[in-house]
Amino acid sequence: MLSFFKKKTPVAPAVADTTPAIAPPVSTPAASPAPTSVPASAPVSASAPAPSTSSSSVSPAPERKSWLAKLKDGLRKTGSSIATVFTGTQIDEQLYEDLEAALLMADTGVQATQALLATLKQKVKDTKTTEPTAVKALLAECLAELLAPLEQALVIGEHRPTVIMVAGVNGAGKTTSIGKLTHHLSNEGQSVLLAAADTFRAAAREQLGVWATRNTVDIVSQEGADPASVCFDAITAGRARGKDVVLVDTAGRLPTQLHLMEELKKIKRVVQKADASAPHEVLLVIDGNTGQNALAQVKAFDEALGLTGLIVTKLDGTAKGGVLAAIAREKPVPVYFIGVGEKIDELETFKAKEFAQALLG
Repeated sequence: MLSFFKKKTPVAPAVADTTPAIAPPVSTPAASPAPTSVPASAPVSASAPAPSTSSSSVSPAPERKSWLAKLKDGLRKTGSSIATVFTGTQIDEQLYEDLEAALLMADTGVQATQALLATLKQKVKDTKTTEPTAVKALLAECLAELLAPLEQALVIGEHRPTVIMVAGVNGAGKTTSIGKLTHHLSNEGQSVLLAAADTFRAAAREQLGVWATRNTVDIVSQEGADPASVCFDAITAGRARGKDVVLVDTAGRLPTQLHLMEELKKIKRVVQKADASAPHEVLLVIDGNTGQNALAQVKAFDEALGLTGLIVTKLDGTAKGGVLAAIAREKPVPVYFIGVGEKIDELETFKAKEFAQALLG
């Protein structure tokens, strides 16, 4: 598998979990005021990641091809609706009108649709294309060019620990995505500590604890604690234990819940007290099925927190997928990862050309 992030500095082996300042590795009763540090099992030891290869000169590995097949299947709904536009016998205004309607139905948005059509018409003219089926390939090129600014790598190693704060609305798949991201990081030799700062939802800590167990990484949590204090303790623990990454799970909320958005801002301020340079990444998890509402979420959370990246989930059969074009046009926050299912390995790096080809079939 291709490396999914860039490392700016070599990562030293994780320090053994022996820091006496951290609570012992057992679950803490609800009444205890101290944060509980619960290693799911032995900490993951760091190892050098496999050398990355250029996707422009090397064919995708079998694992990547398998995942791309899942992505294409997940975007089939969008692809089939757009593909019908190119079944005619000539390139005329009706074709472009039908394509415009199909793109809008795929939640591409007005601005991105207009930009795509303008670029496509110019490409058709420049290449003297006469077959409608060939226009589809040109559209894939246009879409890949539009999405290209979103294709950026998550950088690990510039700070230690790298503090990643993860936000999202209820039901977007935030905690599951954190579990998958932990799996990716661990596979690349990074030692991870999870912070269970979602203290509002009853089962949130337990759900994150399950992912910690599956990934054999440490978790810091406390029942009924203030979310910001959990984050502070987790960053302190991560630094003491020599962890490479601290992943912070925050409570899901809607952008319209202003008091909860203020709580997110408070968490970020406390994180900065624990580490003046943190958070180093602020990620938003968005559900690929929510269409244009996802764009509204990106705008709202970016205004509140200053987003550095996105994780797009649930591209598994019902998603329209075109919303990434709208995001690229109106709020180009990098898309670090996309997910196609619930399994631990069903999260992969975003590649503009791959996504465009999968979306258009």
